Amino acid sequence: MTLNKTLILIPTYNEAENVEAIFNEIHRLNLDADILFIDDHSPDGTGDIIDRLVGRYSHLSVIHRSGKLGIGSAHLEGIRWAYKNNYTILITMDCDFSHSPRYLSDFIRYSTNYDIVIGSRYIEQGSLPGWNWYRKSLTYIGHYLISKILKMPYDATGAFRLYRLDKIPAGIFDMIESRTYSFFFESLYILHRNGFRVKEFPIKLPNRTYGHSKMTLRLAAHSLTRLIRIYFKTLTHKGLFLYFHPQAFDSRGCSTSTEPTRLNTTQADWNDYWSVNKRTTSRVYDLIAAFYRKFVIKRTLNHFVKKYFEGGSEILHAGCGSGMVDRDVANWVNLSALDISISALNIYRKHNMNVHKLIHGDISDIPVKNESFDGIYSLGVMEHFSEEGIHKILREFHRVLKPKKKMIIFWAPELGLSVLFLKAVHYTLNNFFNKNIKLHPDEITRARSKEQVKSILAKADLKMIDYYFGIKDFFTHAIIVIEKD
Repeated sequence: MTLNKTLILIPTYNEAENVEAIFNEIHRLNLDADILFIDDHSPDGTGDIIDRLVGRYSHLSVIHRSGKLGIGSAHLEGIRWAYKNNYTILITMDCDFSHSPRYLSDFIRYSTNYDIVIGSRYIEQGSLPGWNWYRKSLTYIGHYLISKILKMPYDATGAFRLYRLDKIPAGIFDMIESRTYSFFFESLYILHRNGFRVKEFPIKLPNRTYGHSKMTLRLAAHSLTRLIRIYFKTLTHKGLFLYFHPQAFDSRGCSTSTEPTRLNTTQADWNDYWSVNKRTTSRVYDLIAAFYRKFVIKRTLNHFVKKYFEGGSEILHAGCGSGMVDRDVANWVNLSALDISISALNIYRKHNMNVHKLIHGDISDIPVKNESFDGIYSLGVMEHFSEEGIHKILREFHRVLKPKKKMIIFWAPELGLSVLFLKAVHYTLNNFFNKNIKLHPDEITRARSKEQVKSILAKADLKMIDYYFGIKDFFTHAIIVIEKD
């Protein structure tokens, strides 16, 4: 990124009385900063005023959105835009003059030594002049609950912030689920948990110059619910809010692949599949799939792993996905997990804090040395590739597997119950409800018979020693055990 390239982000909704005045005041400061407005289709003409200003000033940009999509959603869209356009520093603020532009130079000054800078209402007395008792009470109660429940002392609900985008990886913002006011404390909590340096300095926050507060009791109740959810998630999954940068995945210094070789599916496809931000239909599918992985596949995998792999051996889970099924395996062997999707690896680490090694790479180009593993297993991966792609994968498995060692492949069969179920779901959604939904990447080569699988394995100098299709996983996979000849 270009050093000290600064963007000021200002979301707007019905700010026609303020928007030109706030722009002019910032413009007069000569900060060498660009300004981005994100307008949620304000019915009072705010967007038209911004368009007129954009036509006159080259350092001003605007994103027009289709409607009122949420303050957190606006901030996330602006943050992504800032990363895409290579900004180093991002300052976020409100448009109503409750955030005074005179503090902007202080933010920039503190950013030299800190990753996040916050204008705080709680450092000095009298920082909320003109606020009525109701708004003050709501604000102080929110601050008290967040500081006690999340053990985070900062002003976590304010939007007047600076982010050092050259210090904070873009992927960390993909972990944020909230799209409303709870975005502010959720985002700061994730940054705080990941050890980014935070600086607060005191500001005064006067009552809105024009208009009325957009915080309602309904939004406050939603924020409280979100706060409680974050608290319980932290209790049950301590690693859930930790971010793992792709360059830090390999804990033993093995080189990682940052541009994996693509076959029939791409890294973007799988990142989308593992994204937390999905429509409702996909979320329902994910819940069903998660239940099945945890209570059916996990037991079946444990059975075959303990039957064919020795305890304490070096095992690779190739195409690991979320890793919901791996917790017992990781306690039995030294487990390394490989996936093309950074999103999947982040989820995986949260489910399996004791995994031996995480590797970002393509299963057809595994970034490890020859004969590194005592065993390999792969669950529901082969069917997403052509036979040519499968051959490349198996040859790579052959390369990294030690002689006379085994691999276990869970391969979706043509007549598997999950295949038939998903076909029926896709047909119903897309033909009767016109949803045009694809719940997971395409399945190109399903297992049709034992003879077909044998033929594919033979081309990679691999020998099938067991083939199971039965009740253990409710006829979902053909489970193939293979030996390196």
